[in-house]
Amino acid sequence: VPLVESGGGSVQSGGSLRLSCAASGYTYSSYCMGWFRQAQGKEREGVATIDNDGTSRYADSVKGRFTISQDNSKKTLFLEMSNLQPEDTAMYYCAADTRGLTASQTLRLDFGMNYWGKGIQVTISS
Repeated sequence: VPLVESGGGSVQSGGSLRLSCAASGYTYSSYCMGWFRQAQGKEREGVATIDNDGTSRYADSVKGRFTISQDNSKKTLFLEMSNLQPEDTAMYYCAADTRGLTASQTLRLDFGMNYWGKGIQVTISS
């Protein structure tokens, strides 16, 4: 399942960005998709995930600032990010899982994700 992220870049603290992830080549009835990030020197962490029923989960650090959504007809995943802070600086990855995991399980990376995009850089300056 190819996943291609777009929309990253550099903004100042307090700014906004919208990430998009285009997925293709799958017709699974049960899936979960999400955004993850990895800052330099840190482990990859879950940011937001959403399953095919629309259930979403967020990391505590982004609640109230980030919103995950999906356009099923276009197989596109979005992450609206507002009030960005320097600590949000990281490589952001889109990922998908087709093993029937929940949004909570995928957010915690309990079992990993079976498809990953290449990532896109988000840099927030103070």
